[in-house]
Amino acid sequence: MILQVYHGSYTKIDAVDLTKGQDNRDFGKGFYVTRFRKHAETWARVIGGKRGTEGFVTECMFYERAFTDKTYKTLRFDDYNEEWLNFVVLNRDMSTQEQRHDYDIVEGPVADDKVQNKIELYLKGKISKTDFLTELKYHEQTHQICFCTRKSLQMIELIDDEPNLNVRIIGESILETLMIERNLNEIEATDVFYSSKTFALLSDQSTEFYKKTWQEIYKLLLNELKQ
Repeated sequence: MILQVYHGSYTKIDAVDLTKGQDNRDFGKGFYVTRFRKHAETWARVIGGKRGTEGFVTECMFYERAFTDKTYKTLRFDDYNEEWLNFVVLNRDMSTQEQRHDYDIVEGPVADDKVQNKIELYLKGKISKTDFLTELKYHEQTHQICFCTRKSLQMIELIDDEPNLNVRIIGESILETLMIERNLNEIEATDVFYSSKTFALLSDQSTEFYKKTWQEIYKLLLNELKQ
């Protein structure tokens, strides 16, 4: 389905430019978002303060079908665990700025300042891996998704106005209904809707279809599918 996510920065993001991503981040260089708006707001204030701005949170739509679409190479960490730690340590290795993996999209917890400090202690041999992971069981829940390749950007869309937001809401309702009424899985329903002429009309702001209810758009889609 579609997940609303947020990107905190010192300025508004009008288009994603992967070349502006920082090297040696948790999941490598890429465009990072989170499903927790408050975390994006915090980061926007921090980086905005460093740049002399108030910061800005850009809202985005993430098409989660990327994780089931075999054309994308993805990696997901449900929680802090040994595999996550090894992956973060790999990517944060400052000996090289080269990307250390070939995943399109990576999702998992954040190595914030507190976690990063513990990683440093672990790397210096001052705490064991077992103790490190045990302590993280009580850490505040965090979340991030990194879009690492140009290909991955097909699965994210910036929301900068009401029409796009309404299109997203309408799309979510139609996909859920298609899955239920037509017994389709998420990928099949997505392919049906997003390849339709109805969706093309909905996406064209000049038609003002985004002002209609999702039920009206769904009826148009059903009529199209009958033809």
